[in-house]
Amino acid sequence: MFTGFRSEDVAGMGVPIRAVVGGKGPPLLLLHGHPQTHAMWHKVADRLAQEFTVVATDLRGYGDSGKPAGLPEHENYGKRVMAQDQVAAMRALGFDAFAVMAHDRGARAAMRMAVDHPGVVTRLVTLDVAPTLAMYEQTGFDFARAYWHWFFLVRPAPFPETAIRADPELYLAATMGARRAGLAPFAPEAYAEYLRCLRDPATAHGICEDYRAGIGIDLVHDRADRAAGRMIECETLSFWGADGVIGRCFDPATEMRRVARRWQGKSLPCGHYIAEEAPELLLAEALPFLK
Repeated sequence: MFTGFRSEDVAGMGVPIRAVVGGKGPPLLLLHGHPQTHAMWHKVADRLAQEFTVVATDLRGYGDSGKPAGLPEHENYGKRVMAQDQVAAMRALGFDAFAVMAHDRGARAAMRMAVDHPGVVTRLVTLDVAPTLAMYEQTGFDFARAYWHWFFLVRPAPFPETAIRADPELYLAATMGARRAGLAPFAPEAYAEYLRCLRDPATAHGICEDYRAGIGIDLVHDRADRAAGRMIECETLSFWGADGVIGRCFDPATEMRRVARRWQGKSLPCGHYIAEEAPELLLAEALPFLK
Protein backbone atom coordinates (compact mmCIF):
# COMPACT_ATOMS: atom_id res chain seq x y z
CA MET A 1 0.00 0.00 0.00
CA PHE A 2 1.08 3.61 -0.69
CA THR A 3 3.95 2.85 -3.04
CA GLY A 4 6.67 5.48 -2.80
CA PHE A 5 5.08 7.29 0.15
CA ARG A 6 7.00 8.18 3.29
CA SER A 7 5.52 7.91 6.78
CA GLU A 8 6.16 10.43 9.53
CA ASP A 9 4.70 11.97 12.66
CA VAL A 10 4.01 15.70 12.43
CA ALA A 11 2.86 18.12 15.10
CA GLY A 12 -0.85 18.70 15.51
CA MET A 13 -2.43 20.71 18.34
CA GLY A 14 -0.37 19.17 21.11
CA VAL A 15 -0.58 15.63 19.69
CA PRO A 16 1.43 13.85 17.00
CA ILE A 17 -0.41 13.25 13.74
CA ARG A 18 0.64 10.28 11.65
CA ALA A 19 0.91 11.12 7.97
CA VAL A 20 1.94 9.33 4.81
CA VAL A 21 3.19 11.67 2.09
CA GLY A 22 3.82 11.01 -1.58
CA GLY A 23 3.53 12.33 -5.08
CA LYS A 24 4.12 15.75 -6.58
CA GLY A 25 2.05 18.78 -7.45
CA PRO A 26 -0.43 20.86 -5.43
CA PRO A 27 -1.20 19.54 -1.94
CA LEU A 28 -4.20 17.30 -1.28
CA LEU A 29 -5.13 16.19 2.25
CA LEU A 30 -7.04 12.90 2.68
CA LEU A 31 -9.01 12.26 5.89
CA HIS A 32 -10.49 8.90 6.87
CA GLY A 33 -13.59 7.81 8.74
CA HIS A 34 -14.60 5.52 11.61
CA PRO A 35 -13.31 3.00 12.57
CA GLN A 36 -10.55 3.24 10.00
CA THR A 37 -7.19 4.91 9.40
CA HIS A 38 -5.45 6.58 6.48
CA ALA A 39 -5.14 3.07 5.00
CA MET A 40 -8.67 3.45 3.59
CA TRP A 41 -7.20 5.52 0.73
CA HIS A 42 -4.83 2.83 -0.51
CA LYS A 43 -6.84 2.07 -3.66
CA VAL A 44 -6.76 5.68 -4.89
CA ALA A 45 -3.59 7.15 -3.35
CA ASP A 46 -1.16 6.09 -6.07
CA ARG A 47 -3.31 7.59 -8.83
CA LEU A 48 -3.87 10.80 -6.88
CA ALA A 49 -0.12 11.06 -6.31
CA GLN A 50 0.39 11.39 -10.07
CA GLU A 51 -1.40 14.76 -9.89
CA PHE A 52 -0.93 15.96 -6.29
CA THR A 53 1.34 15.90 -3.31
CA VAL A 54 -0.89 13.58 -1.31
CA VAL A 55 -0.96 13.70 2.49
CA ALA A 56 -3.10 11.00 4.13
CA THR A 57 -3.30 11.34 7.90
CA ASP A 58 -4.83 9.64 10.93
CA LEU A 59 -7.25 11.80 12.92
CA ARG A 60 -6.48 12.30 16.60
CA GLY A 61 -7.80 9.30 18.51
CA TYR A 62 -7.40 7.00 15.51
CA GLY A 63 -4.65 5.00 13.83
CA ASP A 64 -1.17 5.95 14.95
CA SER A 65 -1.96 9.57 15.83
CA GLY A 66 -2.06 10.84 19.41
CA LYS A 67 -4.89 9.74 21.66
CA PRO A 68 -5.16 12.10 24.66
CA ALA A 69 -7.60 11.49 27.47
CA GLY A 70 -10.88 13.24 26.82
CA LEU A 71 -11.72 16.42 28.72
CA PRO A 72 -14.96 16.65 30.72
CA GLU A 73 -16.85 18.34 27.85
CA HIS A 74 -14.94 16.34 25.19
CA GLU A 75 -13.85 19.56 23.51
CA ASN A 76 -10.37 18.21 22.76
CA TYR A 77 -12.04 15.77 20.37
CA GLY A 78 -14.36 18.35 18.81
CA LYS A 79 -14.12 18.77 15.06
CA ARG A 80 -12.76 22.27 15.61
CA VAL A 81 -9.70 20.81 17.35
CA MET A 82 -9.44 17.94 14.88
CA ALA A 83 -9.44 20.52 12.09
CA GLN A 84 -6.74 22.53 13.86
CA ASP A 85 -4.64 19.36 14.10
CA GLN A 86 -4.76 18.94 10.35
CA VAL A 87 -4.05 22.59 9.56
CA ALA A 88 -1.04 22.49 11.90
CA ALA A 89 0.18 19.21 10.41
CA MET A 90 -0.06 20.51 6.86
CA ARG A 91 1.78 23.69 7.82
CA ALA A 92 4.51 21.57 9.41
CA LEU A 93 4.82 19.83 6.04
CA GLY A 94 5.08 23.19 4.28
CA PHE A 95 1.50 23.66 3.03
CA ASP A 96 -0.48 26.74 4.04
CA ALA A 97 -3.40 26.06 1.67
CA PHE A 98 -4.60 22.78 0.19
CA ALA A 99 -7.52 20.79 -1.18
CA VAL A 100 -9.21 18.19 1.01
CA MET A 101 -11.01 14.94 0.25
CA ALA A 102 -12.55 13.35 3.31
CA HIS A 103 -14.80 10.46 4.28
CA ASP A 104 -17.23 10.00 7.16
CA ARG A 105 -15.78 11.40 10.44
CA GLY A 106 -12.93 12.95 8.50
CA ALA A 107 -15.45 14.79 6.36
CA ARG A 108 -17.00 16.29 9.50
CA ALA A 109 -13.57 17.57 10.55
CA ALA A 110 -12.98 18.83 7.00
CA MET A 111 -16.28 20.72 6.90
CA ARG A 112 -15.39 22.40 10.19
CA MET A 113 -11.94 23.19 8.78
CA ALA A 114 -13.43 24.84 5.72
CA VAL A 115 -15.63 27.09 7.89
CA ASP A 116 -12.99 27.94 10.50
CA HIS A 117 -10.08 28.29 8.04
CA PRO A 118 -11.61 29.62 4.81
CA GLY A 119 -8.27 30.71 3.37
CA VAL A 120 -6.74 27.30 3.94
CA VAL A 121 -9.14 24.86 2.27
CA THR A 122 -9.11 25.57 -1.46
CA ARG A 123 -11.51 22.81 -2.57
CA LEU A 124 -13.44 20.22 -0.60
CA VAL A 125 -14.73 16.75 -1.50
CA THR A 126 -16.90 14.97 1.09
CA LEU A 127 -17.81 11.28 0.94
CA ASP A 128 -21.05 9.84 2.31
CA VAL A 129 -21.99 12.38 4.96
CA ALA A 130 -24.72 14.87 5.65
CA PRO A 131 -24.10 17.67 8.18
CA THR A 132 -23.99 16.36 11.75
CA LEU A 133 -26.60 18.80 13.03
CA ALA A 134 -29.09 17.79 10.34
CA MET A 135 -28.57 14.10 11.03
CA TYR A 136 -29.18 14.41 14.76
CA GLU A 137 -32.13 16.75 14.32
CA GLN A 138 -33.76 14.39 11.82
CA THR A 139 -32.94 11.08 13.48
CA GLY A 140 -35.59 8.44 12.82
CA PHE A 141 -35.90 4.72 13.41
CA ASP A 142 -34.18 3.58 10.20
CA PHE A 143 -31.18 5.82 10.82
CA ALA A 144 -30.88 4.90 14.51
CA ARG A 145 -31.00 1.20 13.65
CA ALA A 146 -28.38 1.49 10.89
CA TYR A 147 -26.10 3.94 12.75
CA TRP A 148 -26.48 2.35 16.18
CA HIS A 149 -22.85 3.18 16.99
CA TRP A 150 -23.72 6.92 16.98
CA PHE A 151 -25.78 6.28 20.12
CA PHE A 152 -23.66 3.55 21.69
CA LEU A 153 -20.29 5.34 21.53
CA VAL A 154 -21.58 8.49 23.24
CA ARG A 155 -22.47 6.67 26.47
CA PRO A 156 -20.34 7.75 29.45
CA ALA A 157 -16.92 6.16 29.89
CA PRO A 158 -15.90 3.46 30.45
CA PHE A 159 -18.89 1.47 29.21
CA PRO A 160 -18.44 1.60 25.41
CA GLU A 161 -14.64 1.56 25.69
CA THR A 162 -14.81 -1.61 27.79
CA ALA A 163 -17.08 -3.33 25.27
CA ILE A 164 -14.80 -2.46 22.32
CA ARG A 165 -11.65 -3.51 24.15
CA ALA A 166 -13.21 -6.83 25.09
CA ASP A 167 -13.41 -7.88 21.44
CA PRO A 168 -12.07 -5.33 18.92
CA GLU A 169 -12.32 -7.85 16.09
CA LEU A 170 -16.03 -8.30 16.73
CA TYR A 171 -16.58 -4.53 16.93
CA LEU A 172 -14.79 -3.96 13.64
CA ALA A 173 -16.80 -6.65 11.86
CA ALA A 174 -20.06 -5.44 13.42
CA THR A 175 -19.55 -1.87 12.22
CA MET A 176 -17.77 -2.22 8.87
CA GLY A 177 -19.31 -5.53 7.86
CA ALA A 178 -22.92 -4.71 8.71
CA ARG A 179 -23.55 -2.58 5.63
CA ARG A 180 -24.89 -3.88 2.34
CA ALA A 181 -21.52 -4.81 0.82
CA GLY A 182 -20.34 -6.67 3.93
CA LEU A 183 -16.59 -7.04 4.28
CA ALA A 184 -15.99 -7.69 0.57
CA PRO A 185 -14.69 -4.17 -0.29
CA PHE A 186 -11.81 -4.28 2.18
CA ALA A 187 -8.41 -5.52 1.13
CA PRO A 188 -6.91 -7.89 3.72
CA GLU A 189 -3.90 -5.66 4.32
CA ALA A 190 -6.08 -2.59 4.92
CA TYR A 191 -8.48 -4.46 7.18
CA ALA A 192 -5.50 -5.78 9.15
CA GLU A 193 -4.37 -2.20 9.70
CA TYR A 194 -7.80 -1.18 11.00
CA LEU A 195 -7.77 -4.10 13.40
CA ARG A 196 -4.18 -3.49 14.54
CA CYS A 197 -5.02 0.07 15.50
CA LEU A 198 -8.33 -0.84 17.12
CA ARG A 199 -6.51 -3.34 19.34
CA ASP A 200 -4.70 -0.40 20.96
CA PRO A 201 -6.81 0.24 24.10
CA ALA A 202 -6.37 3.99 23.66
CA THR A 203 -8.12 3.85 20.28
CA ALA A 204 -11.40 2.77 21.87
CA HIS A 205 -11.33 5.88 24.04
CA GLY A 206 -10.38 8.14 21.12
CA ILE A 207 -13.25 6.85 18.99
CA CYS A 208 -15.76 7.30 21.81
CA GLU A 209 -14.53 10.82 22.52
CA ASP A 210 -14.91 11.72 18.85
CA TYR A 211 -18.58 10.73 18.98
CA ARG A 212 -19.17 12.28 22.40
CA ALA A 213 -17.90 15.56 21.00
CA GLY A 214 -20.15 15.02 17.99
CA ILE A 215 -23.29 15.06 20.11
CA GLY A 216 -22.06 17.95 22.29
CA ILE A 217 -19.53 20.65 21.45
CA ASP A 218 -19.78 20.02 17.69
CA LEU A 219 -23.50 20.78 17.72
CA VAL A 220 -22.83 23.97 19.69
CA HIS A 221 -20.43 25.12 16.99
CA ASP A 222 -22.77 24.07 14.16
CA ARG A 223 -25.72 25.93 15.68
CA ALA A 224 -23.57 29.04 16.15
CA ASP A 225 -22.61 28.89 12.46
CA ARG A 226 -26.25 28.55 11.44
CA ALA A 227 -27.27 31.52 13.59
CA ALA A 228 -24.45 33.69 12.24
CA GLY A 229 -24.86 32.61 8.61
CA ARG A 230 -21.35 31.17 8.43
CA MET A 231 -20.96 28.65 5.61
CA ILE A 232 -18.33 26.73 3.70
CA GLU A 233 -17.14 29.22 1.10
CA CYS A 234 -14.85 27.09 -1.06
CA GLU A 235 -16.06 24.99 -3.98
CA THR A 236 -17.50 21.80 -2.49
CA LEU A 237 -18.31 18.47 -4.12
CA SER A 238 -20.15 15.68 -2.29
CA PHE A 239 -20.79 12.04 -3.11
CA TRP A 240 -22.93 9.59 -1.20
CA GLY A 241 -23.61 5.91 -1.81
CA ALA A 242 -26.86 5.09 -3.59
CA ASP A 243 -26.94 1.88 -1.52
CA GLY A 244 -26.10 3.67 1.74
CA VAL A 245 -27.93 5.13 4.70
CA ILE A 246 -27.23 8.82 4.06
CA GLY A 247 -29.28 9.06 0.89
CA ARG A 248 -32.02 6.80 2.22
CA CYS A 249 -32.59 8.57 5.53
CA PHE A 250 -31.75 12.18 4.63
CA ASP A 251 -31.72 14.62 1.72
CA PRO A 252 -27.97 15.26 1.46
CA ALA A 253 -28.29 17.75 -1.40
CA THR A 254 -30.67 19.99 0.55
CA GLU A 255 -28.68 19.72 3.76
CA MET A 256 -25.31 20.36 2.13
CA ARG A 257 -26.66 23.45 0.40
CA ARG A 258 -27.57 24.76 3.85
CA VAL A 259 -23.90 24.67 4.92
CA ALA A 260 -21.91 25.09 1.68
CA ARG A 261 -22.40 28.15 -0.50
CA ARG A 262 -20.89 26.71 -3.71
CA TRP A 263 -21.96 23.10 -3.65
CA GLN A 264 -22.51 20.30 -6.14
CA GLY A 265 -22.92 16.58 -5.65
CA LYS A 266 -24.67 13.33 -6.44
CA SER A 267 -25.05 9.72 -5.41
CA LEU A 268 -22.75 7.01 -6.72
CA PRO A 269 -23.70 3.35 -7.29
CA CYS A 270 -22.08 1.93 -4.16
CA GLY A 271 -22.42 1.95 -0.39
CA HIS A 272 -20.79 3.90 2.41
CA TYR A 273 -17.11 3.07 1.79
CA ILE A 274 -16.81 4.80 -1.58
CA ALA A 275 -13.01 4.88 -1.81
CA GLU A 276 -12.84 1.12 -1.24
CA GLU A 277 -16.04 0.02 -2.97
CA ALA A 278 -15.77 2.15 -6.11
CA PRO A 279 -12.24 3.60 -6.31
CA GLU A 280 -12.10 3.99 -10.10
CA LEU A 281 -15.47 5.71 -10.18
CA LEU A 282 -14.43 8.04 -7.36
CA LEU A 283 -11.27 8.98 -9.22
CA ALA A 284 -13.17 9.59 -12.44
CA GLU A 285 -15.64 11.88 -10.67
CA ALA A 286 -13.35 13.67 -8.21
CA LEU A 287 -10.18 14.26 -10.23
CA PRO A 288 -11.64 16.80 -12.68
CA PHE A 289 -13.03 18.82 -9.76
CA LEU A 290 -9.80 18.68 -7.75
CA LYS A 291 -7.66 19.58 -10.77
